Amino acid sequence: MGNLISSDQSNFDFKEIVAALNRLLRLRTTPIGMKLFASIDEMEAITRIRRPDAIHTTDQIVGMAARNGWTVGITMEDLVGAQCGTVIGLHPRSDEWLSGKRMQGLWYSEAEDASNHQQAMDVVPFGRYQAMAVSPLGSGRLNPPDIVLIYATPAQMILFINGLQWTGYKKLEWSCVGESSCADSWGRALSTGEPSLSIPCFAERRYGGVMEDELLMALPPEFLPKVIDGLEHLSRNGLRYPIAPYGVNNDVRAGMGVSYSD
Repeated sequence: MGNLISSDQSNFDFKEIVAALNRLLRLRTTPIGMKLFASIDEMEAITRIRRPDAIHTTDQIVGMAARNGWTVGITMEDLVGAQCGTVIGLHPRSDEWLSGKRMQGLWYSEAEDASNHQQAMDVVPFGRYQAMAVSPLGSGRLNPPDIVLIYATPAQMILFINGLQWTGYKKLEWSCVGESSCADSWGRALSTGEPSLSIPCFAERRYGGVMEDELLMALPPEFLPKVIDGLEHLSRNGLRYPIAPYGVNNDVRAGMGVSYSD
């Protein structure tokens, strides 16, 4: 498996990692990396970086990498507003942002509901970073990224999680803030360093091109060799994607006996 299982992320063979994920899960959307930068110059030094010439949401920037295969870098000035920038630490959790007043009457009935939503969001602390970049993981341009974003169907995603749990089992728990669920994925993974699953929200689907049957996993890249090793073991046990339907009317003993018989 080459550098796939190296403990040094800078030596990861990300092309090999992506190839393994595609072989085991048949992903249809490009796995990407996301990285935060303390200076704009650091971000702009990335090979073949693109800079927007229009105003976007972070969802769109992520979509440019996942859907178009682009390497894109942004600052707060490239984003449509504080809601996007605060999640990735480019804008403070100001009193105005915490009020959520722009969401009252649109997403939440009362001012208190809107403010509670903002308070509940996982975000990167403000002050450390000035820029962010995304790029297809296989390009190796972010070497290494802070986190990896993987879009998958529910069937693919549960097997991904099963792979993560193959060794060192841990119950995985996530949250759902509702709208602005990028806080549940890249916001939480960047701020906690933990694998973070989300149901992409309306804005991610409308503006970021996320398909209606996709979930999003965000996690630091050091988890990926463990996931792939787990998926390989599960596959050898006959637990692989695609999951072949057994039939709702068939006697289950023949099917389950293959996996659970002595």
